[in-house]
Amino acid sequence: MPEIDVRKGMPPVKLTRDEFEKRYRCRFIDPAFRPLDRELRAIVDAAWDAYSNSRKSPVTRKAGPGFADPDYEISVDWLEAREAILSAQRRHDDDAEKPRILLINGSSRSEHTCPGEMSKTWRLIKSSEPIFEEMGFAVDILDLSRLTSEFGRQIHPCKSCVSTSMALCHWPCSCYPNYSLGQTDDWMNDIYPMWVAAHGIMIVTPVNWYHTPTALKAMIDRLVCADGGNPDPSSTHGKKPEEAKALELNGWPYPRHLAGRHFGVVAHGDSVGAETLRRSLVDWLTDMSLVSAGGMAETGGYIGYMKPYATSHEALDKDRAFQEEVLNVARALGKAVILHRSGKYDEPGKGLVDPQPK
Repeated sequence: MPEIDVRKGMPPVKLTRDEFEKRYRCRFIDPAFRPLDRELRAIVDAAWDAYSNSRKSPVTRKAGPGFADPDYEISVDWLEAREAILSAQRRHDDDAEKPRILLINGSSRSEHTCPGEMSKTWRLIKSSEPIFEEMGFAVDILDLSRLTSEFGRQIHPCKSCVSTSMALCHWPCSCYPNYSLGQTDDWMNDIYPMWVAAHGIMIVTPVNWYHTPTALKAMIDRLVCADGGNPDPSSTHGKKPEEAKALELNGWPYPRHLAGRHFGVVAHGDSVGAETLRRSLVDWLTDMSLVSAGGMAETGGYIGYMKPYATSHEALDKDRAFQEEVLNVARALGKAVILHRSGKYDEPGKGLVDPQPK
């Protein structure tokens, strides 16, 4: 097998000026923009300048005290995301604050876009919300269907920096926004603090082709930085692989930024895949050192099994047993968080050292 330089792959795709403008102007195809062509030409020129000069993070400042290199010019976007996470952690740790539950709707469909009808997942989320409120929790709902129904909501793909070095994967993610490539409107900087502030997380999701829906999977991938990620980009001077590898080989500590939070999972389908998806989600969450709220907090099942899609909401209405299973997930998760905060329940593995962290 021929030797291959692992640092080099396919050459980067560099658009011509004409192709760049063609793609950029696709955003303004509406005839309402035609009277603004002169203004658009100026905007395209500015965007081309940013692209051709690769200005990923055009607004920076010195990292300052507390960073490995205080003089490193660091993205202001990243610093704001970091401060939001630190603030969320303070709320999480404050016993005077109400404990928080994060309810996550994993479905991409809603009545506000093409399907014209809400998802069954959303109905299950809303049925669970009062359970937590009655138990004294503050509830945050992360509705991932907003990615398909709301302007300016995106979760960009994970670039797998961790496969080069764990120290190259920054917490929070520093890959976005990338202004030169137009990779903006990334939602993850708002999502990270929601996870950090939560004492319990409940994910309710449908099965899409045996797997998680696209929106949920995008969030899962971008949470890799929560599991061992580097909280100091100045230590690698941005994305310098050699510096990151040196840090990792020197003994990386793999900080578990979400460790100890409890979780519950509901995966539902119509014919196949619910159990596989449930197990996959549980494995992912426990790998990040979150703690299952127990068997009653992990459920997978079918709504209208092998029945027409057209009657699936009616099938959910009739399936009182499955509705109750979902409510039990909420009850079990709420109880686990309450017991943990009162000092009556702790993770059995707490304090044990993982001999092979990764």
